[in-house]
Amino acid sequence: MPTFANSSTIDPNHQSTIDVDALWKNIREEVNTTRKPKINESNIENQTNQLYENRNNAVNINSTPTMVFSVIGDSDSFVPRPWPTTLFQTALIEAAKSGGETWILFRENDEVVSNVIQEAYEHYEAMEFGRDRKDIGDPNRHVKLINIAGKKINHPSSDTSGNINTNFHSYENTQAVYEINVGDGEDQLLEFEKYISKQEVSFFSPKMNIKMPVPIAIIVCEGDLKTIVHIAKALKENIPVIIMKGSGKAADLVLDYIDKNDEFRRKASIAFGIQFDNDKYGLLQEYLGEIIKHKDLVGVFDLDHDDPLKLSNIVGETVVSCWSMEHVIATTDNAPENSETKEDTSGQGSSSFPDHGRTLKGFSLTWKLLLKNSVSPEENILNQSLEGFKTESRPHVLNPKYSTPTSLPLYFYFVYQLLQESKRLEECGPILLLEALKANRCDYVRVLLAKGVKFKKADLPELYGQTVACEGCKEDPPCLHIEWILKQLEEDETNNMCHVYKYLKNMGGKWIYFPSPEDVVANAAEALCRSVLRYEKCQCCAQDQSTISDILLWAIFANRKEVAEICWLRSENHLLTGLVCSAILKKLSKKANNLKEQILSVDLEEHSKLFEQRCIALMNSMYNENPEYAIDLMDDEAHVWGIHSSPLVFAYENFMYDVVAHTCSQKNMNKLWYNKLPPDLKPFLKSAIHKPKQFFTAPLTKYVFNYMLFFTMLVMYSAFVLTSISTKYYVQGIARIFEYYVYFWGAGDLIEELTSCFGCMEDTGRSHRSYYRRMKRYLYDFWNVVDLLSYSLLTTALWVRHFHPSETFTVSRRMFSLSLLVMYLRFLEVFLIHRKMGPTLIMIKEMLKDLLGFLSIAIFVVLGVGIYYHANLWPDHQTIWKGHWTSWRIWTIIYYPYWQLYGELNLDSLKGNDEGECTNITSVWESDTSKERCPQEDWTVQAVAAFYLLFSNLLLVNLVIAMFSYTFERVQQNAEKLWRFERYTVINDYHWRIPSPINLVFLPYRFGCCRKKGKCKISCDCCGGKKEKDEEKVKFRKTFQKIVALRNHNRI
Repeated sequence: MPTFANSSTIDPNHQSTIDVDALWKNIREEVNTTRKPKINESNIENQTNQLYENRNNAVNINSTPTMVFSVIGDSDSFVPRPWPTTLFQTALIEAAKSGGETWILFRENDEVVSNVIQEAYEHYEAMEFGRDRKDIGDPNRHVKLINIAGKKINHPSSDTSGNINTNFHSYENTQAVYEINVGDGEDQLLEFEKYISKQEVSFFSPKMNIKMPVPIAIIVCEGDLKTIVHIAKALKENIPVIIMKGSGKAADLVLDYIDKNDEFRRKASIAFGIQFDNDKYGLLQEYLGEIIKHKDLVGVFDLDHDDPLKLSNIVGETVVSCWSMEHVIATTDNAPENSETKEDTSGQGSSSFPDHGRTLKGFSLTWKLLLKNSVSPEENILNQSLEGFKTESRPHVLNPKYSTPTSLPLYFYFVYQLLQESKRLEECGPILLLEALKANRCDYVRVLLAKGVKFKKADLPELYGQTVACEGCKEDPPCLHIEWILKQLEEDETNNMCHVYKYLKNMGGKWIYFPSPEDVVANAAEALCRSVLRYEKCQCCAQDQSTISDILLWAIFANRKEVAEICWLRSENHLLTGLVCSAILKKLSKKANNLKEQILSVDLEEHSKLFEQRCIALMNSMYNENPEYAIDLMDDEAHVWGIHSSPLVFAYENFMYDVVAHTCSQKNMNKLWYNKLPPDLKPFLKSAIHKPKQFFTAPLTKYVFNYMLFFTMLVMYSAFVLTSISTKYYVQGIARIFEYYVYFWGAGDLIEELTSCFGCMEDTGRSHRSYYRRMKRYLYDFWNVVDLLSYSLLTTALWVRHFHPSETFTVSRRMFSLSLLVMYLRFLEVFLIHRKMGPTLIMIKEMLKDLLGFLSIAIFVVLGVGIYYHANLWPDHQTIWKGHWTSWRIWTIIYYPYWQLYGELNLDSLKGNDEGECTNITSVWESDTSKERCPQEDWTVQAVAAFYLLFSNLLLVNLVIAMFSYTFERVQQNAEKLWRFERYTVINDYHWRIPSPINLVFLPYRFGCCRKKGKCKISCDCCGGKKEKDEEKVKFRKTFQKIVALRNHNRI
């Protein structure tokens, strides 16, 4: 066959032979040998000899690679062609990390591809090990770079049998890159690649003797004519090839030819920048034709469009496709052996290995490998091997977006096939499931769970210990791991959850405590969940025995989005469970943001929104399918990780506005608000005659009566404050009635507010929360704060009036007036339930927050300007805090700049011309603080005032106006949602509330009920505190939401 002038075809007259077997063995030994850090480098011979002397220090010998990449394509560049090298570097390293123990073969020179690979490896070292330098034989280095064009070093052979030729090119081992010389020609490299492809690696255990070929793939970047020859010959030897599309030259030319491009001949000359004659072109087409025959073994990675993480998938698919070909198993070297094996196993009654009650069926790749090795794994050996596989394998965590069953590492693919063929998937599958969870192999997790594989709870400590736990987590400097975030929330529970596995490893698997380690981890995880959400454990709730809930909680803490969705779909009570997951992630996101971990915070917040969106989509679908069941489901109580609640109550307690504002929630509120009466005014009023009990116990009726009595109290209170504070008018009997009615009403209303704060009378799915958390949640409501302020002022006024009386009752009159003012503000809450007026009140409340923020800025400006005024108008004033508190000079300091905010300039006083009732006699104004001191003239005061007025009136005032405008637009956009949320607050309160002061009559009865409920803080189905529901309907609603959830998310 004619050859190219620059082809790698080797002439037998000058081709040197290589002992590939010795080469393979030496590389395996040397790249897995850790040496002493310092080596005397006097000369090459001493260095080489010391390599052999230091072999006694090896710690990880006999390790066969689980993936080999041979990167080719270096060439003289006649045509400049820029291509995305950075993306290639990322893809190469990520695929190598996914492959497990990976070798990268390359030929070092001054060309582009060689430099790109070395730079990628340097970046891998920097990102993986930081400033620590790791020897190439270090067990923690899973990616090893091997230079096949290393220095030629002669050293005396240590093998007298002739396995290693004395003329063989030896090697040297630098700290990071292993160097060896396999020859300068492409055929020597091809011979070495072919040899590697025929080697075998045990993915399970040496006891089983189940081996698979070492996965090898040739990665092509750029390249010249020699590269095309190499590709053709490699494919002929069934070695898969991955071509980097977009790298130019030979790589793109091959792909163009495969795609039947009509302009191939013109592109060939342009790609290489050389002249083609007919012979060269014909020979090129001949090699490309060989590539076409094996195009099924060619993978393509598009550098311009593919994600770097997809290279792992492409390599895996191409390698498996190559192995799956029949001639890969029956090559020319082992065809006779395989033929004998097939003859022995083809008979109906003959078999080369015992049955053990099970048979291997099918034509999977693993089955063919078992036949090739004539092995049938016994059950006990299989279990032992998988246990070893579990403890030794540490696969790279993949992005589930690009994960496929054949993604690297390939032992997932082979283990699954082995277990499936041997019908031991259910009993041995938990080990594979554990590894799939750790590696984020969502495809295998989904399939294994669908096959009935159960997660072993005993593996829970390992799952947390190897994913959530952080090795050497320290606070100084702060760790960036999720464990450190959890420790800031609850350190003890986090330690129990994350470090039981480490303790077990240190103790050799022995555990002397009670309960079992898996229960310790599971209980700690649930306790941490409740601690994050500030709930107490429901003692009357049964322990959830489902391991799916344990995996789901782990996926939440590990922030594994895909796994969390899979487990959520397989859980129970999907709506409540999804809301709890969303709330946990939201809390973790806020904590991460407080700790200045913005990236982690954003990721957790996105995960939280995903769960909330799933829950809303579930509610939408359920309402469209069956509105009645969807509405009733919002009140169904359940327990999740020790939290007992209903979906609507939990959403309200955790400020999930979209869930509370949903149609299902609002329909459920309407049933409660109208007490299952017609939700229209006229039919509702008519029901007072036909159904008086339902009418008068409806929250709407109680709400109206409460504010009617409230308004009556305001009228009496106003009359009392206006006419009867002093004793002269108080002796009139009507004033006494007004006053004591106000006191009785206030006492009754305070009792209702305290009941609302501590949840004594609530019986509709209220969750277990401590009194402190309930009080904190109560005080979060603006209107509750106004209520407590009115009670405080009324109590103070009462105490001043009756225990510190005076002739004029000035102080008590002021206190009563102020209390009445706050009462009138409280009455505005009556409009909160109105659809139009309610959002207006919400806007006022939100604008008050902006106003407080503005005042916190303005107060420092006012103080600064006021002190300047006072220091220059009344210099050296010594009586700042002398006299009665109303005469302190601090009021004069803030008086002028404060009123200037509203346009009151007071220029006469600032000019020093105000000579009213004031004095310049120092002894007079120092001895009597009621005497005003005359100001002195200072032109700088007017200048400062001019700048202050400019700053305050044009900047600060307009700033607060802009803040108000923004708040108005924000509230207006979410007006309906916010109003519905506030509406639920009112409806939930008036479900049990009795208008004051009528409630004082029922106080003994309600006190007895509270004591009875004190034995169980919450009235739940399991305690019998709530009326028994129709069990069949409840069970159906659970099934109903599960069916709808699976329809919405077809992921199982």
